[in-house]
Amino acid sequence: MCVIEPAPVVETRRLALRSPGAQDVSRLATLANDAAIARMTLRMPHPFGVADAEEFVLRVATQDPARARTFLIEHENHGPVGVIGLFEDADPAPEVGYWIARPFWGRGYATEALQGAMVWASKAWKRRALTAGHFSDNPASGRVLEKAGFLYTGEVRKGFSRARNAEAETRRMVWLA
Repeated sequence: MCVIEPAPVVETRRLALRSPGAQDVSRLATLANDAAIARMTLRMPHPFGVADAEEFVLRVATQDPARARTFLIEHENHGPVGVIGLFEDADPAPEVGYWIARPFWGRGYATEALQGAMVWASKAWKRRALTAGHFSDNPASGRVLEKAGFLYTGEVRKGFSRARNAEAETRRMVWLA
């Protein structure tokens, strides 16, 4: 049986992955209130305000650490730049999802955070595989997943995106430790 840390911090070259807290609510509300980000996720609403950020932080605080872990992605110089989460659902392996705030796109932060989360998942969480998906109209996210070692499964699922208020095709991927 593995012992799950109550609030792990994962450090990478430029980033720290840590639990979001009340001190992050304002910054999260500012960063996440971007339609370009929300429309590439299933669960994020748009607009995304302070009340949404407060609800998010509370929901993360009550996660079962054996089944889910959500990290704030914090850059050493810029502070919080996004979020990455791992969670168990109906799939045989946990799923990973992430977003990076628009001012920080194209700097490799998503790939670096994903790689750090994958190391944490395999070592501390003892998971041997992870799944992920990206909307068909978001090839940049697919490239992030590929750089981190995920492979396409050939499966395409439809999922309801809150921000789009519509279904979107999701290309499924898998990573094996």
